Amino acid sequence: MKNKYIILVLILLCACGKQATVVPVSKESEQINTWIDASRDSTHLPLETRKGFLSQSADLAFGIANDTIRLDHLSRISLAYKRLEDSLGFRQMNQRVLKLAARGKLYKAEGESHWDLASFLKSYGVMDSAYYHYQSAYRSFDRLPIDSTSLSLRGRMLYSMGDIQDYFKDYLGAEISTTESLIIFEELGDHWRIYNCNNLLGVIALGMNNHEKSLEYYKRAGELIQKLDSSDKIALEWQNKNNIAFVFLENSQYEKAEMEYSELVENPNIRAEKPVLFARAMTSMSYSIFKGKKNVELAHELIDEAIGINDSIGFSMDQARAKQYHAEIFAFLGDTAQAVHVANEALLLAKETSNNDQNLELLRLLTGLDSKNAVAHSNKYYDLNEKIKEEERTKRDKFARIRLETDEVIQRNEALTRGKLIWTLVAIGLLLSAIALYIIFTQRASNNKLKFEQKQQEANKEIYNLMLSQRGKFEEGKKLEKKRVSEELHDSVLGDLLSISMFMGALNEQNDESAVEQRAQMIEKLREVEEEIRTISHEMNKASYEKFYNFIVSLEELVETIEASSGIECSFTYDDDVEWDALDGDIKINSYRIVQESLKNSVKHAQCKQALVAFKLSDGMLALTIQDDGVGFDVNKGRNGIGLRNLTSRAEKMNGTLHVDSGKGNGTTITVQMPAKYIGSQNPSDMEGQMQMQNA
Repeated sequence: MKNKYIILVLILLCACGKQATVVPVSKESEQINTWIDASRDSTHLPLETRKGFLSQSADLAFGIANDTIRLDHLSRISLAYKRLEDSLGFRQMNQRVLKLAARGKLYKAEGESHWDLASFLKSYGVMDSAYYHYQSAYRSFDRLPIDSTSLSLRGRMLYSMGDIQDYFKDYLGAEISTTESLIIFEELGDHWRIYNCNNLLGVIALGMNNHEKSLEYYKRAGELIQKLDSSDKIALEWQNKNNIAFVFLENSQYEKAEMEYSELVENPNIRAEKPVLFARAMTSMSYSIFKGKKNVELAHELIDEAIGINDSIGFSMDQARAKQYHAEIFAFLGDTAQAVHVANEALLLAKETSNNDQNLELLRLLTGLDSKNAVAHSNKYYDLNEKIKEEERTKRDKFARIRLETDEVIQRNEALTRGKLIWTLVAIGLLLSAIALYIIFTQRASNNKLKFEQKQQEANKEIYNLMLSQRGKFEEGKKLEKKRVSEELHDSVLGDLLSISMFMGALNEQNDESAVEQRAQMIEKLREVEEEIRTISHEMNKASYEKFYNFIVSLEELVETIEASSGIECSFTYDDDVEWDALDGDIKINSYRIVQESLKNSVKHAQCKQALVAFKLSDGMLALTIQDDGVGFDVNKGRNGIGLRNLTSRAEKMNGTLHVDSGKGNGTTITVQMPAKYIGSQNPSDMEGQMQMQNA
């Protein structure tokens, strides 16, 4: 193994200054791992050489494209610097990892880097900064997806925070952090960490002088030992018994304390395997006997033995306490000089180990024992006590400032002043108001959107209904147009053809020149009928009706033609004062067809000798009358033919009424009443006014 690393070092030295070759990612990772292992395990190599391995591995790691793999390697390199006790190398690499993790939002790597830095600072006694980085690690882990791993990481950070808070006697904060940690580990079923949390909560409760709660936590911890998968179960049981005994001692339950300590002191395995625990238990047992049974000789013997064991194992941390108890025994025996001497030795040890609590106890003891220097000891006690309190306040304030970085801890911080609390409540109120306003506006916008969509649906439905209605009207228009064309063909074309047919029949019996000339006229009339059929086919808009000029002349020609063709005496009368050509096109064309159809019926069915057509205007109403002296018919019997139905339809188109007065042997009178409508802006009253002016 040694030769392998020497060869590797030579290769690295030869490679210095040469350009690095591109290595696949898998080979890069393998090479980095090799260098890290060499730096960690090659204790026989110079420290600078081992640091060189880490420097080379860092250069190679920075070239890896994958952020997760790169940060994993750099984190391991950072820890390798820490193991080499290269503080500068560790801090520099740790800061680079933190920046890269924060930039890439890799919260696990970020949290682990804070964790490494917190452990490093704690090992050097920089407890407040260690607390800050434990909390930063917790906040990073808190942003990970919730699973057993992330929960465990959060719980471990909370436990470490609680441990540091207990160190600075921030017992309330320590209890909160440790309790949260305990809840997490109980959810995960992590018995080992549940045991640790209960132990720490026992220490915290004892610091708050809550002896019953402390004893309860220690007993829970003792019950958990059997569930642990650990080879140190026996040692843990000894430690747990010592903790319970110490609670009894602090609570002045000296007999119970002596009973618990005696089981430890009488166990030969403890003295051989755990001499520190044995010496501490013997010290506490001697004091329990001294305070409880007042057995000074036994207590003196035990305390001397405990002090000797501490000296033999170099355990100075508990020696000040042991000598304090020894001094109290000397004082009880009346040997004040020896008591002062031993107490001063204990005071010196307390100062050397920075045990301020023990220092205060010894100064208080010396104030009562050393009467000559009582004032000096009292002043030192007062100054040290104030200094400790100030330091504790400063540390607690610092923890408070750190906790203020999270909203959750702000609510738990009892050190907030009344003004800060008011501002916090105001801020919360404003935040809730902002949230409420946001919800209101969001809901209003949502409602408006729903209303808009509803209106849009209604509009679409209305458009659809209009399309259906338009289509229905279109179909209705088609039917009306078909009906109109039918009426035109029936009333106009058939009427003309009937007249021509009758006239041609009469001419067939004549052969003179007059008859020939009349036949030519009838042929021309047929051409006119042809043109009229063509006109009807093109009459699809209102403009066609408005082209019906010389209305009265057209009616006169119609009457004359029927008279000439049928031999019936026909007459036509009308008001000369009316502007007949100014009438609406619909009125003119329908009136013309009504006259044409009525005269055709008179010729065909009435067997009449005379027919009369009259047109009058009175009070804005037009009155059209067609009368014959034919055989007549009973209007109350039988079904009306298509001709009479057409007449009624045409009257209704003009918003008018048609009345038929007939009887057998009494002829037929057809009367049509309709409102007068004029082209453009003219109306009946205007026309009557014009006629009155002309007549005047």
